[in-house]
Amino acid sequence: MRVPLSWLREYVELAADATPEDVLAALVNVGFEEEDIHRFDITGPVVVGQVVSLEPEPQTNGKTINWCQVDVGEAEPRGIVCGAHNFGVGDKVVVTLPGAVLPGPFPIAARKTYGHVSDGMIASARELGLGDEHDGILVLSDLGIDAPVGTDAIALLGLDDVAVEINVTPDRGYAFSLRGVAREYSHATGAAFRDPAERDFAELQPGSGHTAVVNDVAPVRGNVGASEFVTRVVRGVDPSRPTPPWMVARLSLAGMRSLGVLIDITNYVMLELGQPLHGYDLDKLTGGITVRRATPGEKMKTLDGVERALHEEDLLITDESGPIGLAGVMGGGTTEMSDSTTNVLIESANFDPTTIARSARRHKLPSEASKRYERGVDPLIAFVAARRAADLMVELAGGTLTDEGGALFAEVFVGEIELPTGFVQGLIGVDYTDDEITGALTTIGADVAVSEQGSGWTAIPPTWRPDLTDKWTLAEEVARIHGLDRIPSVLPTPPSGRGLTAHQHARRRVANALAAAGLVETPSFPFTTEAQNDLHGSASGEHLPSIRLANPLDGQAPYLRRSLIPGLLQIAHRNISRGLTDLAVFETGAVFLPEPGVQYGTSEVPPLGERPSEETLAALNASIPPQHRFIAALLTGNVAPRQPGRPAEAIGMVEALDAVRVIAVAAGVDIEVTQSQRVALHPGRTGALLVNGEEVGYVGELHPEVADGADLPGRATVLELDLDRILTLAGDRVVAASLSTFPAATQDVSLTLSADVPASAVKEALTEGAGALLESLRLVDDYRGEGVPEGSKSLTFALRFRADDRTLTAAEATAAKLAGVEIAAERFGAALRD
Repeated sequence: MRVPLSWLREYVELAADATPEDVLAALVNVGFEEEDIHRFDITGPVVVGQVVSLEPEPQTNGKTINWCQVDVGEAEPRGIVCGAHNFGVGDKVVVTLPGAVLPGPFPIAARKTYGHVSDGMIASARELGLGDEHDGILVLSDLGIDAPVGTDAIALLGLDDVAVEINVTPDRGYAFSLRGVAREYSHATGAAFRDPAERDFAELQPGSGHTAVVNDVAPVRGNVGASEFVTRVVRGVDPSRPTPPWMVARLSLAGMRSLGVLIDITNYVMLELGQPLHGYDLDKLTGGITVRRATPGEKMKTLDGVERALHEEDLLITDESGPIGLAGVMGGGTTEMSDSTTNVLIESANFDPTTIARSARRHKLPSEASKRYERGVDPLIAFVAARRAADLMVELAGGTLTDEGGALFAEVFVGEIELPTGFVQGLIGVDYTDDEITGALTTIGADVAVSEQGSGWTAIPPTWRPDLTDKWTLAEEVARIHGLDRIPSVLPTPPSGRGLTAHQHARRRVANALAAAGLVETPSFPFTTEAQNDLHGSASGEHLPSIRLANPLDGQAPYLRRSLIPGLLQIAHRNISRGLTDLAVFETGAVFLPEPGVQYGTSEVPPLGERPSEETLAALNASIPPQHRFIAALLTGNVAPRQPGRPAEAIGMVEALDAVRVIAVAAGVDIEVTQSQRVALHPGRTGALLVNGEEVGYVGELHPEVADGADLPGRATVLELDLDRILTLAGDRVVAASLSTFPAATQDVSLTLSADVPASAVKEALTEGAGALLESLRLVDDYRGEGVPEGSKSLTFALRFRADDRTLTAAEATAAKLAGVEIAAERFGAALRD
């Protein structure tokens, strides 16, 4: 909301030396946000001048200019070249002299043009920032101004005014008016407030003959579309009269352009009182006015010239010819005020906020009117606004106020709110006195009385504050009026047992460990295609059920993901396309795993105005598919760049397995890797990840076709694990093994066996046979070549043995090793290699 200070001064005592910064500081103290300060970007000298002589001079380019002598209050007239032709000798105009700067910025200087030295410029309204009119220069007599020559035109036209801009939150719609902001400034400073809505009720009566009819057969949430509809008729207006400069200046500073005196008046009153108005050309109306909902298939053309298909929830202003306005949003083109309008019907109504908000959004028509209606307009201001607009049309447009009009209104009821003693102090944390509490509520306009129980108060909020609905909002008002700086800054002591859960701690620990290992966390949107879900969500690529969104952000990716890999592929593609080719990225996030045959989602959306029942909440929760938290990583490019004497080292399975080990250590589990197959991964370069024999994920190199489909050049390795399941299998506590002080005995063993036997199976057999003395076992070589029969391979393992109570002999270590070899021989036909 932009607030011109000259306008604000009419309703509240503003110190003569108050700066815009002072005003903003005061409004910030009562809860508004400071936005900006707006001025007319114009500096003098800009004066009133009178044309002494005018000589038309045709030019070779076909244009005719006027060589003028203009009296600006100096000893001699100034010679000025002007291309406009809407003025004559004797007219008083606005002259910008050398040294002036107009909006743009456009500095004025004496310059030679068309064979003359133009010693200044005669300005148009647009050049002065007073509107869009640029067909001719500004003639002061057209504005009803006859000021002495040499008068400062900046002050004369209100161009020395300044406006402050504040951000108005959705719950404080009353502040979208000078009336509301002036009241708030009064609250902040104690300055006297003069309410522009205080008028004799008798003079507000609109008369008769044009009473509207409300026929709302389908109210939204039970609220009738129009609870109040006031009309007044002004006859004999002259729409050609100019809007006074002071009004044009105020509207401009408030962010609205001048559109003619009649429309300017309705906009001016809306900004002044917060009540949107609409003016109809009375002679274009057919019959009486009816307020109703749109019918199926109905259309109307709004003021912007667009024909709009209407929704059955839209509230319309109609006459016998059909729709003439989209209520509270925009008027219709058939009855708009124009240059030929002589009789005006003024509409001042109160519409249902929900209806107006939905219509404005549905038709993408945010307007100054809808912005106020959807936040709530004072139901007692409609009569005042209608009379105020009518008075201005009489004063500025030469009209005559008649006794024609009408009023449809409902009784305004504002319920009492109980405010118990001590509630405000307990909620805010400040020891307010009773007088401070009642004084603050009285200041904002509430009627406060002692509760009948004697243990508090009852408060009736003012009609312009629909946001005050309970004791909590009243307590906030007390804190706001007395200053938020009185609220102490005290760090609360958290109760025991709160904070992050064990699983939350573990998830953070795993993510931090991967980041510390050099991977970069890259969250992505959880949306993908059904084909990607099938490809990466199952090992075989079979079709699996996926959740389709009813209103997806991207129509090409309307499904919730079953895997994190599609998102990582998109991230890798985006980075590679921007020249970042060496990547090690990971993500932790939810995947959505609907069960086959189960119907998820609901077509019934509970109303927003009330809390759903426990049964409704349970049904909503049941409609949500299982969501598991996964962790996935993608690695591609080089782990080390090419250097002198050393080729580039490609990232691959080794680094992916290292990332798996980092996850395992951080989660507190042992993860085993066994050979596996997945349709999206390279055959023979895929491993299943197991914890306690249960598969919890996979690791492997992307299938070349999949990598090519994702526009990834070269190889890419991925891994994905069910993090929730891993943490569940890890248990709540990890117990560290005791350290033996006795030395270890190390031995190697090389076994020859079929190439089809997985190394992990051989490792498992050796571990089982070696027994408790075996401390560690790792594969150190996989040889296939000369000296090994075709179809076979030689696996070499390094074994480390240790006892807790003694130093092992070589014989004991050898016996344990051979016991493991024996089991491997039984299961796989393994033989010791010579």
